Amino acid sequence: MSTAETIGFIGLGVMGGPMCRNMAKKHPGRVLMLDRDAAALAALSDTKAEAATSLEALAAQAQVIFLSLPGGPQVEAVSAAIAQAARSGTTIVDLSTTPVALARSVADRLRAKGLDFADAPVARTREAAQRGELSIMVGAEAAVFARVKPLLHYIGSDVTHCGEVGCGQVVKLVNNALVFEHTLALAEMMVIGERAGVKPETLLSAVSKGSGDSFVLRNHGTKAMLPRNFPEKAFPPEYVLKDLDYVLQLAADTGVRPALAELARRYYDAACRQGLSGRYFPGVIEFIEKGGAPDDGQAKV
Repeated sequence: MSTAETIGFIGLGVMGGPMCRNMAKKHPGRVLMLDRDAAALAALSDTKAEAATSLEALAAQAQVIFLSLPGGPQVEAVSAAIAQAARSGTTIVDLSTTPVALARSVADRLRAKGLDFADAPVARTREAAQRGELSIMVGAEAAVFARVKPLLHYIGSDVTHCGEVGCGQVVKLVNNALVFEHTLALAEMMVIGERAGVKPETLLSAVSKGSGDSFVLRNHGTKAMLPRNFPEKAFPPEYVLKDLDYVLQLAADTGVRPALAELARRYYDAACRQGLSGRYFPGVIEFIEKGGAPDDGQAKV
């Protein structure tokens, strides 16, 4: 792939904005960007990224188009619009988190138009996105992966080919479910530890030196739960619920009953309705401190 090709980037949110900034900084060719929020576009005005006049104009000019969107419905709608305007041979790379079945159906529809598709959801924090050190899990045909891998390294330090289209989403959903479940477990243990007389900072420091250490502890625990830093415009419980719904659907499709994921969904749903809505999801520790518990009943699938 020629490094001078034009890149399109659609969706400049919490993760998309930093990713597009890194693309603009590192890619020698043109970078076109699109977002409904004028402030998101303005935030990148100090880069060479150019605001596209429309989705259709971006799709007509870019050889590779990256999507960073809230979820499946948006990816489906934007992909359909791209298919009407893009030239044959254009590659669409979806950095969003979507249902596995949707990624595969989108790929099939785009292929019928002569377009290539890769699902490439990203993991790690906004800070990692700013540093260009995301972990990216890619589902794509081998040739498509080979074409987009150099571009993905603009935004990620670890780029893994997980298999055919959809496999990137499989790995991302597994990753996210583990993070959400572990965050709940850590929150419970932090509350128990403090009430038993151990300062939270001492607890996390000591556990981080033992077998209980983890990414969640060192990031969500020490940077958010310990200082009680749960800002808005981060990753809210509404996104947690969306991703867990995708996990539960994938589990149903594979004939598995994921009891822990179901429990986690009930926890975050209750926390969302009890004051955590819109705030960074590790704030679930406040819900637990107040004696909150998951609702009875079955998880929504």
